[in-house]
Amino acid sequence: MSPTPKQARQHRRKAVPTDRTKNVTLWRVEASWDHRPDDPVVIRTPDKKRARRAVDGLVHKGAYVIFQEHTGWDTWRTVREVDGAALLAERDAEQALAAAGHPPTPRAYRPDAEDRHRTWLARMDARAEAGRRAAEQAAREQAEADARRRRLAAEARRHARALMSPPAIVRPENRQRARHITGAQR
Repeated sequence: MSPTPKQARQHRRKAVPTDRTKNVTLWRVEASWDHRPDDPVVIRTPDKKRARRAVDGLVHKGAYVIFQEHTGWDTWRTVREVDGAALLAERDAEQALAAAGHPPTPRAYRPDAEDRHRTWLARMDARAEAGRRAAEQAAREQAEADARRRRLAAEARRHARALMSPPAIVRPENRQRARHITGAQR
């Protein structure tokens, strides 16, 4: 345990401008499991490599691991948090997919926060489903456009004779007038 600030402020003969805080280069690894939350594993060591090896070993055992760096006066800064149980579950799911004959997970795949519970295969299935729906919609719109084109062509054939004759001359007294216009504006 590092000294308290009061213990550290003792009289010194020479003013050396260095940090005399004890155990500043200390690393701490805390690991806990869901099936035994009241019994966490705590490893303190000044060796960073040993602490990282401990993190890796505990992650492979399925623990939720918090890797911390000492900042002095018994305060710790979290460097990394790893959910070992989730990583093991993901690895098992990937092995099950491989056994079922599915392609391997792409190396660059990182699940987002909203689809962390889904596998990349589900994302690929959703993308394929969206593509299929878009293709169906495009085919439907194309069919509607073709039907409209055929309907207009049939109308043009039906009314071709009337369209070929010149417009009938309408005498001014037979001309249709708008009903809403007042007499002074006629």
